[in-house]
Amino acid sequence: MKNILKSLTVSGHYFTVLFALALLVSCGDDDPVAPTNEEELITTLNMVFTPTQGSAVVLKYYDEDGGDGPLSPVVTGGTLSSNTAYTVSLEILNESESPSEDVTLEIEEEGNDHQFFFEISEALNLTFEYKDKDANNQPIGIETEFNTGEASTGTIKVILRHEPNKSATGVSSGDITNAGGETDIETVPVFEVNIED
Repeated sequence: MKNILKSLTVSGHYFTVLFALALLVSCGDDDPVAPTNEEELITTLNMVFTPTQGSAVVLKYYDEDGGDGPLSPVVTGGTLSSNTAYTVSLEILNESESPSEDVTLEIEEEGNDHQFFFEISEALNLTFEYKDKDANNQPIGIETEFNTGEASTGTIKVILRHEPNKSATGVSSGDITNAGGETDIETVPVFEVNIED
C-alpha cells in the first residue's frame, strides 16, 4: 500500500511539473508577428498637364475620408488644347494629416509593386505613353506624356493598382484587363475633359 501511495505521489508531482511547464509555455510571449505594410490613406490625386507652351491644367480628385468613407469625392475636370503634347505628372496626397503627406514618394520607391492605369473614353481624342520605369524596366505611371487630337469631349479614369502582374499581356502598355492586384485608388466619379481648338 505504501508503495502504491508513494508511486501515486511521485506520479502526481510528475504531472504537476508537466502541467506547470505547459502553463509557462502557453503563457509566454506569442511568436512575433511580422509587421504589415499598412495601406496609406489617399485623399487626393492631382493630375497636372503641362504643355510646352502655355499654362498647366490640373485635374483634381479629392476624397476627404478616402475610398472607404461615406463622404463623396469632389472631382474637378478641365479643358485641354487640341493637337498638343502634354507632360503629365501625378501627385498623390494624404491631406487628412497636417502638413499633408506626399504618398507619391512612397509609390515611386515601391515602383515594382505599383502601376497607374488611365481609362480614356472612346469619344475623347487623347492617347498616352508611360515615361517612368521601375527597377525592372516596367512602367509606373507617375510621369506620362498625353497627346490630344481634334476637339472632343469625354472622360479619364485613373486607377492605381498595388502588386499588378506587370508582365501579363497588355499591362505594360496600360491595359488593366490582365493586371490583377488590388486597387489603391480609383477616380470615380471620373474626370470630365474637354479638348478644344
